[in-house]
Amino acid sequence: QVQLVESGGGLVQAGGSRGLSCTTSGRTLYVMGWFRQAPGKDREFVAAINWSDSRTDYSDSVKGRFTISRDNAKSTVYLQMNSLKPEDTAVYYCAARIKAGDSNNVRLYDYWGQGTQVTVSS
Repeated sequence: QVQLVESGGGLVQAGGSRGLSCTTSGRTLYVMGWFRQAPGKDREFVAAINWSDSRTDYSDSVKGRFTISRDNAKSTVYLQMNSLKPEDTAVYYCAARIKAGDSNNVRLYDYWGQGTQVTVSS
C-alpha cells in the first residue's frame, strides 16, 4: 500500500514563502504532483515532477513563484512556494501516479495524501 504524507502547511502573509514536503513509501512511483483545493472549488493542478528525470510541469497560476523538486534517496518531494498570494490559500495535496505519462490531470493520479492547509493572509 502506498502512503503519502504531506507536511509544512501553515499561515503565511501575502508576499511570503512556505515550503511543503511529501514523503512516500510502498512501491515504485513515476510521477509526483501537487494539487490544491479551496472551499467550494475543484481540485486544481499546481506542479508535478518525474522521479526518473526530474522533468517538471507547473500551472500558469504558480509558474515563476513555486518550485517542485525531489530527493530520490529520501523518497521525498518538495514544493517551495514564494511570493504567496491570498488566492493560493487552499488545502495542498501530494499525489502519485504509478504509470508514466501526463501529469496535470487530477483524474490520472492513483494515490493521494491527507493534505496540508496553507493559508495566505491578505
